[in-house]
Amino acid sequence: MMMNHKKKNAIILVAVSIAFVAIVIWIAWGNSALMVNEIKITNDKIPQSFEGFRIAQVSDLHNAELGKDNNKLIEKLNECEPDIIVLTGDLIDSNHTNLEVALSFARQAVKIAPCYFVTGNHEAWVGSQYEELKTSLENAGVTVLQDEAIELNYGDECIQLIGLNDPDFSERDSFLSESILETKLSQVNISNEFTILLSHRPEHFNVYQNKNIDLVLSGHAHGGQFRLPFLGGVIAPNQGLFPKYDAGIYTENGTTMIVSRGIGNSIIPVRINNRPEIIIIELNCG
Repeated sequence: MMMNHKKKNAIILVAVSIAFVAIVIWIAWGNSALMVNEIKITNDKIPQSFEGFRIAQVSDLHNAELGKDNNKLIEKLNECEPDIIVLTGDLIDSNHTNLEVALSFARQAVKIAPCYFVTGNHEAWVGSQYEELKTSLENAGVTVLQDEAIELNYGDECIQLIGLNDPDFSERDSFLSESILETKLSQVNISNEFTILLSHRPEHFNVYQNKNIDLVLSGHAHGGQFRLPFLGGVIAPNQGLFPKYDAGIYTENGTTMIVSRGIGNSIIPVRINNRPEIIIIELNCG
């Protein structure tokens, strides 16, 4: 009987060890297994020239490297054949800032398609290093949008692209960020064309709706970091537990917002059931 008991314990120990190793391998794989999510946006305001126009969204890189010099990320972007690439904040991480990782990625990305960048809170938190990053991005050919609107022309038609600086550049106070973004948008000349807003913060969806933005591309929430079946993300910056806007597509009052799960990690160094992603948005006429 004693031998049977010992044998049973040994089997349980081996089974638990195998399960533990399998979980560790699965989590490690899930933090580096880049995926592409494709979303089609149909709107009557999208001009005929922009039918099938493809936008690649990369968010929250946080100095992550998927392969040597981010070659896995670059290869995947290249395969997607985007017309433009938008970078929706936190290209760097203030906790372990490495400008060269971000710039190396940017120099390669601009060879695939024109790139447009807006800041996230981590760019706001690195102080004077941000100016170095901004200048270097512009020298690499990236368009940095800071509380401004530009026209994207395709054929004889155009749409509007707006980019907002993260509110933490103005005041690092979560209670003020909504009013800061509202003021920023009020100072931008929003056209009657189909309008795309690049803004890092999804938690202020109501502000974007109030300004009649057609499409918002956002990040920041990291997909809720740990994703539970049927419940979604567990925790996100500035939204707390079980965030409302953690990942995917949301439509309210005529405004659609796409929230990227992003690619890298920051304060919480691991994702669970939450693979890094590139989002491909395809525009279709209504």
